Amino acid sequence: MAEAKMEGIVAGWDGGSLPYAVGSKKLGMWLFIISDSLTFAALLIAYSYVRLSTPNWPMPFNAGSIGFASIMTFCLLSSSLTMVLAVAAAERRDTIWTVFWIFATMLGGIAFIVLHSYEWRGLIVHEHVKLFKNDWGVPLFGATFFGITGLHMLHVTSGVIYLGVVAFNVFRRRSTHDDVEVCGLYWHFVDLVWMFVFPMIYLLSTNIGAKH
Repeated sequence: MAEAKMEGIVAGWDGGSLPYAVGSKKLGMWLFIISDSLTFAALLIAYSYVRLSTPNWPMPFNAGSIGFASIMTFCLLSSSLTMVLAVAAAERRDTIWTVFWIFATMLGGIAFIVLHSYEWRGLIVHEHVKLFKNDWGVPLFGATFFGITGLHMLHVTSGVIYLGVVAFNVFRRRSTHDDVEVCGLYWHFVDLVWMFVFPMIYLLSTNIGAKH
């Protein structure tokens, strides 16, 4: 009985492209997101261990820098909204609005990259934070901060390029709704990762009374 049932299942699939009821691009993106989630989870767990095991961990962020990081967060969250609108427009087969909302999403990502780069410059130039050296005597602060935020910023940069390619292909009518949805999955993942990085890296290392 079991063998007959299995033969029926196999016979029901004639070698088409969707054996898992999901497109190959979307399946590939989900597999990438799962693997990349493990990477960021490992980094954040390692960061938490190092931070908790270091009594004199630096508290370099004040109210002003947290406000600055909050603007960066707003840029990413807003870009998630515009990405949703881009997917909705693609589902309606509205090419113009799809491209428009993708460009709006790219603008949010570019704003995040510019603001983040400016913040890095401030830490390097004014606070003298290097990868394995800083004025606070905790070498691993720079390595963990630049490592985690740098990897995330690399993902944002890659996402902006990815969005640009998809927007171009949509405009040339070479991409479908599925292509826009798949790049949307990646972008939402990048935004979600930041919602873990922001509180763990910034909020937990804040000295409200500090003035820089």
